[in-house]
Amino acid sequence: MRGMEVHVTLEGRRDLSGEIYRQLRRAILEGRLRSGDLLPPTREMARNLEVSRATVAVAYDRLWGEGLVNSRVGSGTFVSELGLGGQNGGDAGPGDSLRALPKWDGYKAPTVFAQRAEFDFRTGVPDATLFPFAPWRRLVAAQFEPAAVGRGQYGHPAGDRRLREAIARHLGVSRGVQTTADDIVITAGTQQAIDVIARAMLHPGDCVAVEDPGYPPPRMLLASGGSRVQCVPVDDQGIVVDAIPDDARLVYATPSHEWPLGVVLSLSRRLQLLDWASNRNAAIIEDDYDSEFRYGGRPLETLRSLDSSGRVIYVGSFSKTLLPTMRIGFIVSPPSVRHAMQGAKFLMDWHSALPLQAALASFIEEGGFARHLRRMRGVYEKRYDLIVSTLQRDFADIADVVQSGVGLHVSAFAKGLDAEDVRLALRRAAGLGLAVQSLETYTHDVALRPGFMLGFGCIATEDIEEGLRRLRRAFDARAEPTAAGVGKPGNGRADAAG
Repeated sequence: MRGMEVHVTLEGRRDLSGEIYRQLRRAILEGRLRSGDLLPPTREMARNLEVSRATVAVAYDRLWGEGLVNSRVGSGTFVSELGLGGQNGGDAGPGDSLRALPKWDGYKAPTVFAQRAEFDFRTGVPDATLFPFAPWRRLVAAQFEPAAVGRGQYGHPAGDRRLREAIARHLGVSRGVQTTADDIVITAGTQQAIDVIARAMLHPGDCVAVEDPGYPPPRMLLASGGSRVQCVPVDDQGIVVDAIPDDARLVYATPSHEWPLGVVLSLSRRLQLLDWASNRNAAIIEDDYDSEFRYGGRPLETLRSLDSSGRVIYVGSFSKTLLPTMRIGFIVSPPSVRHAMQGAKFLMDWHSALPLQAALASFIEEGGFARHLRRMRGVYEKRYDLIVSTLQRDFADIADVVQSGVGLHVSAFAKGLDAEDVRLALRRAAGLGLAVQSLETYTHDVALRPGFMLGFGCIATEDIEEGLRRLRRAFDARAEPTAAGVGKPGNGRADAAG
């Protein structure tokens, strides 16, 4: 039995009993008052609405006459068992005629991680089973002690000062990015970072260049804000700078580990891109999303560290190094636009959650983050080597591995197979308990050779070989019918990114 607080307004109304009846009736038919809910006693509602008890009783009698409520002596008046299931069975509500912009009609919430897979090769996520939960719980709990919470006031839009200082030190040591806490803004992941940058830097209608193939959410986000998005092809040296439109005001790129192919933007191409931006007074977003994990080879300098004219806005995230669910990312902006980044962040949500930021600052300061990175780098390197060596040995006739040595996934182009062959094989793989994504998920305008991606953050090292054996079986069974009900692989990093 649920006693409900019922909102009824009689301000400016004349037919008081009729108004009470109509508002309660609508609440019942729209499912806001559900079967079994107990209505307030007539005396209580009359007192709250400042009307006579008889006025309320007449409204209740009308509801009873329509079978919408029933009375039990000594218990009260209850909503009847109507079987409406919360559906609107009465008059149209005020939201029935409201329509959003047409650009949202085709939007579907990401579902790629809605189901578990026995052999999970989905991309863009770290191994949550190896996260240091015990020290993290201690650090988070400390932020909710009275002394830490203090007066509970709002903070600076840029975020926790200690965290920004810790990030500046980390970037200086690990990525050669020289910056200060003043130029850093903490965001709710990479997605929000790009949104903040777009608000600060772009007019509606401005041209923005993105990689193709590439990570879809930034392209979709920038387009939703009114930008004119142009897709630029990627080759074995990274984004093709000569193909960037001359009127582009912003370029979004993943130079350290291009998504999804995994190629690294060559040094000559990096210098060319910086020169292009300087000559056109344009900005570059450098999304350095998983470069902490490198397995051999000398790392190239970041665009930010090579930038001498203040064109690069560096974006990072803890979604790949720690957990995507933390939703902590950051912007490193040139000093000339730091005030705009802070202003855009303030207007968006004032600031990201401060207790989590403070806990992360302590985690970095105490050395926990560096230890976790070292541990995970060793784990992921073993998985990377195992996948690459197995593909080169057992898939040599049907796949060409894209060599990168960075990040949390390996890409491979199909050999001697067309796009439909790959789609059918991946559907069969799903029927064998695998989750593997197709490269075609990440193309927009540019034609791409068919292929697939193998993430190794979700799958245990000891499961990789059996998973790849099943994947090979799925490719070898190309002539067989597909398993019923097996759908097309989805967009991994779009669900996990940061």
